[in-house]
Amino acid sequence: MLTIYADGGESGHNLYTVPLVAVVAKCPHITRGGWFWRVAMEQRERPKAQLYRGAFCGGIAANHVSYGVRQLFTDRCSLYVMLSHKVDLEKLEEPEKVVGPAYTSRYCTLPVPKYELSETGMRPDCAYQLVHDEMNLDGNPSLNLASFVTTWMEPQATQLIVENIHKNFADQFEYPQTEVIHKRCINMLARLFNAPDPVTFAGTETAGSSEAVMLGLLAHKWTWKKRRQAEGKPSDKPNVIFGADAHICWDKFAKYFDVEPRVIPLEEDNFTITKEEVAELIDENTTCVGVILGTTFTGEIDPIEDINDLLVDVKNERGWDIPIHVDAAIGGFILPFSKPELAWDFRLPQVKSINVSAHKYGLVYPGLGWLIFRDMSDLPEELMFYVSYLGDEMASYTLNFSRGSGMLLAQYYNLLRLGWQGYAMAANAVLENARYLTKRLHDTGYFDVLNAAEILPVITLRLGEPVDFSVYDLSAKLRERGWIVPAYTLPPNADHITIMRIVVRQNFSRDMADLFVEDVKKAYAALLAPKTKTIVKQRSAREAHSVL
Repeated sequence: MLTIYADGGESGHNLYTVPLVAVVAKCPHITRGGWFWRVAMEQRERPKAQLYRGAFCGGIAANHVSYGVRQLFTDRCSLYVMLSHKVDLEKLEEPEKVVGPAYTSRYCTLPVPKYELSETGMRPDCAYQLVHDEMNLDGNPSLNLASFVTTWMEPQATQLIVENIHKNFADQFEYPQTEVIHKRCINMLARLFNAPDPVTFAGTETAGSSEAVMLGLLAHKWTWKKRRQAEGKPSDKPNVIFGADAHICWDKFAKYFDVEPRVIPLEEDNFTITKEEVAELIDENTTCVGVILGTTFTGEIDPIEDINDLLVDVKNERGWDIPIHVDAAIGGFILPFSKPELAWDFRLPQVKSINVSAHKYGLVYPGLGWLIFRDMSDLPEELMFYVSYLGDEMASYTLNFSRGSGMLLAQYYNLLRLGWQGYAMAANAVLENARYLTKRLHDTGYFDVLNAAEILPVITLRLGEPVDFSVYDLSAKLRERGWIVPAYTLPPNADHITIMRIVVRQNFSRDMADLFVEDVKKAYAALLAPKTKTIVKQRSAREAHSVL
């Protein structure tokens, strides 16, 4: 049985439990707002199951359930994999309920419950060993080509993290120097993004770019609302414009904060939004236009300067002052160093806010993001909260409260350690390695390259010649060697295109690129080979005795 959450419209999310059959009617395709699956039922087709876009990164190859689906489509498994669900202990066999004994009872003499708190504790070395060993089942971060997130930092940075991980950044009265360092980081980043003089820019660290995007868009919604109310006009129908190439956090913002999302679809020959498409959707209720400096799906960038010029004309001709929020989660620590002449930031007058992920090419472990406002006036005072119960009055503009100080200090370490030249060297190094890998993969003749890492260190490709397998199969085959390479379909109207994406990070060397290409060749050859299993005779250790 397969438990599916389906979109129930205004009535909420309805739960369907349906038999999972072996045949899938169609390869998965993405429609706006979610992953839609059409599962062929034995007698009739049930309602389409909806998975919100981004919740699942596997796929279904034609006529069979692929690796990613096999991992998720288990008995009574919730497809909202980021939200853990209840485990019914009564339906588990006894061995399924416990961990251990392990190490021939050197550490654990009694079974340890998995889903209930044990009556007694255990020695710290025992607890460590059990958790440590389970982590061996995770993927190898160094071979993870799916993620943009930093997986390596210098030991001195790690030491700083450990020394300060127990400090709550929200408690600025007790840890005032941490706030001083926070202010320094905001100033460095705002100037990196060319905040103009003499305005007073402002910013904050966040749990990641998702929180930063939501806070930025929330500020623009309130600014629009205040302006509409001051003009005596209705403010009950705000909308925000962004492309289908945007991260899932944009959809979350629209859903959570009750804003109409006007989403621009991709096209087969264009994987970003255009100013013409933006022009068709904006109106007096548009709170913000979102542009992406490195899309999640293909790693391309939206034409930010063109869209800015459009909004400047709209402001002059119609009086609609529509801000731009730049989602620079991926490119914000690359392009200022690799293409400093490219105007995408506060040099453009309609760019009012920018977010960037420190834990991507800011080279910090997760999770840390930054949100920078062009001017303090872009952050409405009504959204600021002032708390005094920690010993002193502090201003707060976050979606959460308590958080550790370790990653903030690690970011400051990198800014000091690398400086402009160091970040430029890091950016150019990953770009060169990405372009090298692109050429090696193209030279195999297996792929059509959609993004050759010309601007950002992201490679997207699809299978070239027609073969009897899909990129999902190739992705699963590479996983056997430890490589994690995602395969997925693009959003509409390019949802018939299935691609693989490779992200090159600082710890991915030329040697690793060569090893990866060799494994790609072996995986490709294995998938092309006949599916019959053969047993090859081998010579016995004893001369003249053959064994099977």
